[in-house]
Amino acid sequence: MPGSRPKLEVCLSPALLNLYDTKDTVVVIIDIFRATSTIAAALHNGATRVIPVASVAECIDLGKQISNSITAGERDGKIAEGLEHGNSPSEYPADFVKGKTLVLTTTNGTRLLHMVKDAATIITGSFLNLEAVCDFLAKQNRNVLLACSAWKDRFNLEDTLFAGAVASLLQDQYDINCDSTRAAMYIYNASGGKDIISFLKESSHYKRLAAYGLEQDMEYCASLNLHPVVPILRGTELVVF
Repeated sequence: MPGSRPKLEVCLSPALLNLYDTKDTVVVIIDIFRATSTIAAALHNGATRVIPVASVAECIDLGKQISNSITAGERDGKIAEGLEHGNSPSEYPADFVKGKTLVLTTTNGTRLLHMVKDAATIITGSFLNLEAVCDFLAKQNRNVLLACSAWKDRFNLEDTLFAGAVASLLQDQYDINCDSTRAAMYIYNASGGKDIISFLKESSHYKRLAAYGLEQDMEYCASLNLHPVVPILRGTELVVF
């Protein structure tokens, strides 16, 4: 019966977040290129926690306070001045990140995470942990909002593609009466669902990051299920569920 199942919606940009009710909702933060991909990789490779912060200054300050920590992040695709490392999932192999705290700030993803209020649960999603995220959501029996970080509030293809993948995989378990969700599903179906990176090569963000020589980075981010963890926000830090 329509409406008897929890609903699943897609927010295409942080600029639209105020139009959605996040109270008692499971919110999935999506920033494929590259924050949520980096979070999945770092936690799966043994980081004890990831602390997402909004500003570079806060990132640097926390790094000074927390022992065995790594300060990392970017602005406009490049390592932010004053930070030690960037926002590339390949930068955080187990032999580097295991047992450490990653303090992370990014242009889009960590900003959106701090904008969400009153959610029942906040997790992060990427193609690297697509199956784990879908398995988690399938067990929640709550409304879900797939929140795309976009690019400085402007729609982007890669986050919407991931949202479409989740919606397509879970469509039999959720009530979908949301045109942005349908649009995301259409985009995912158009991609064929397998060769993600080829589908994204004409996107503006791919071209933006490719100009910095980050093609391999984005290919990593478009890989399916390499890091099968569910990063969940506990207080101010992301840990493995």
